[in-house]
Amino acid sequence: MQYNILGRTGLKVSAVSFGTSPLGDMFGSADEATALDAVHCAVDAGINFFDSSPYYGQGLAERRLGRAVSGIRDEVLIGTKAGRNDAADFDFSPAAIRASLERSLELLGTDYVDVFQLHDIEFVSLDGVFGDAYAELVTLRDEGKCRFIGMTGYPMRTLTRAVTETDLDVVLSYAHFTLLNTELETVLAPVCREQDTAVINAAAVGLGLLTKAGLKIDLPAPRAILDAARAVSELCSSRGVDVSFLANQFSIQRSGCATTVIGTTKAKNLDAAVDAVTAPIDDELLADVLAITADVRSTSWISGLPENN
Repeated sequence: MQYNILGRTGLKVSAVSFGTSPLGDMFGSADEATALDAVHCAVDAGINFFDSSPYYGQGLAERRLGRAVSGIRDEVLIGTKAGRNDAADFDFSPAAIRASLERSLELLGTDYVDVFQLHDIEFVSLDGVFGDAYAELVTLRDEGKCRFIGMTGYPMRTLTRAVTETDLDVVLSYAHFTLLNTELETVLAPVCREQDTAVINAAAVGLGLLTKAGLKIDLPAPRAILDAARAVSELCSSRGVDVSFLANQFSIQRSGCATTVIGTTKAKNLDAAVDAVTAPIDDELLADVLAITADVRSTSWISGLPENN
């Protein structure tokens, strides 16, 4: 495993981090033993950063993560979030943020988290997020309940505003440095460098677009993106390459981010993601893939309130 410094936080994070949404049964049911084994396999592989949220199974993912790292809390870094409670339930009020973190700490079995972020902020008016909600993050950091603070979301407009209108340690961006979209590099990263904010990269396989199985969730992606994803998958298959492996290689190795979040409970998928950190990229295949996606790599779908996109 390779390790990198997560910006001004100084945290030494594994190049691959573990996204715990599957522990919360977000992509199908996972039994308790499988969930705990997945975390243990991640630790054995050298992964030291675990990203969670109350949204993932209404606390189930946090509870399972807490059980899995009990006894080795000092050896791992834990991030969790607040504000998104369900598919359409958002509450970024200071009281709700504080209560959410307190419950997360209880479920995780710890008295602090390393990274605490507001989750999917584009679904509400940003004025309150950048005002009272941000102020509560700072207060919780000052109290020692979290070491570093950030925000997460999909639209580039939302995250660039977050970085420039508040003082964040990190932001988490997903599906924006993939074979299908590289706006993290062209839009977000320059602003983050200027503001000294680290970027946590996520969703290297485009939420399932860049997998053999394809999408398993309802995604409002334009037809052009869906067609490009299908063409990329077919090209990789014709060359005898797993499209997910190439997608992970590209996102982990070329994004410039300290860590990329991978979510899975399957050992073979976790092993493949770890292998993708150092396996040399087939540059000829990559060039052919990027030629296919050239016209969509600056195209995003709408997420949250239209004005936040």
